[in-house]
Amino acid sequence: MLPAAFLVLTAAVFVVAQQSGGTKQNTRPAEPVPPATASIKPAATATELEDAKPIQFEYEFTQPQFFIRHIVIEHDQNGHGWITFERLNEEVPYKEPLELSAAARARIAALWQALGFLDSNENYQAPRQYPHLGTMRLKMEQDSRKRTAEFNWTINKDMSALVNEYRHAADQAILIFDLAIARENQPLNSPKLMDQLESMLKRNALSDAQQLVPLLKDITGDDHLPLITRNHAARLLKQIEK
Repeated sequence: MLPAAFLVLTAAVFVVAQQSGGTKQNTRPAEPVPPATASIKPAATATELEDAKPIQFEYEFTQPQFFIRHIVIEHDQNGHGWITFERLNEEVPYKEPLELSAAARARIAALWQALGFLDSNENYQAPRQYPHLGTMRLKMEQDSRKRTAEFNWTINKDMSALVNEYRHAADQAILIFDLAIARENQPLNSPKLMDQLESMLKRNALSDAQQLVPLLKDITGDDHLPLITRNHAARLLKQIEK
């Protein structure tokens, strides 16, 4: 029986040796894995998605008896757009690129937001009519939503301020256009245009005078223009850059 017992003991040792010589199991707890959603930004709300959609704005002014009898300004929320205007006794309209400055764009955007234009049903026409002042039409469009308001006079302060912003943008753009024409074809008209620019600057009737700085610097060195125009441009530059 001794040899038999020895054989059993040897077999047991052999089995234990096989188990200990196999693949080592790691009993240390696994490192925690961050949730898959930890690096994912929360889903945008319906309001945020709506606000992210492109917006188109439009301002239109019409008074057939005014020298500038029709103006249309179209732009997006970044201030890129066009101005189209027609002069009295002229059949062909002028269409020029329009770039609102960052300051003007911020003011205009704040006024549109204050009006809550797309969500409002307010009638901006004042009880009293002033048709001789011209008709204004403002339009806002975002995705499938759009609204147009028309009036010739308003007592709504935000709407009145918005109309003034567009009027200043139009006046500045038209003045820049006229200066370009004068420099190219009618230099003797430039002194009168510089007087007009100074008047607008004094009345705070420009959209953003800083936008005119590169143009005025260019005018001061333009030998095709009269000296009076170049000197006037230099004086206006000093006023703007104060």
